[in-house]
Amino acid sequence: QVQLVESGGGLVQPGGSLRLSCEASGSIFGVMGWYRQAPGKQRDLVANIISSGITNYADSVKGRFFISRDAAKNTVYLQMNMLKPEDTAVYYCNARVLFRGNYDYWGQGTQVTVSS
Repeated sequence: QVQLVESGGGLVQPGGSLRLSCEASGSIFGVMGWYRQAPGKQRDLVANIISSGITNYADSVKGRFFISRDAAKNTVYLQMNMLKPEDTAVYYCNARVLFRGNYDYWGQGTQVTVSS
């Protein structure tokens, strides 16, 4: 059974940093990444990383956020620096299985709040 376990959210001051972790199990994932959703808004891609190591970032986080992976642990990380109040959202880990058609799995979500 596929399982995604997230950790690392919390309250941080503007300009601070947080590191999110997502440990996945139960399948082979061609793409892993992070989405976020603020109240009243849609869920948007923040960053993802494919099997080859190629990364993609939303324009709003380029230069501030960095995604990485540990293949041995099947874990993806999101290092978030220079956080802004507009980064406040629930962050969801996403893992995508690419065989037998695309299929997305989601973590439970972790709250990130950027406020003084």
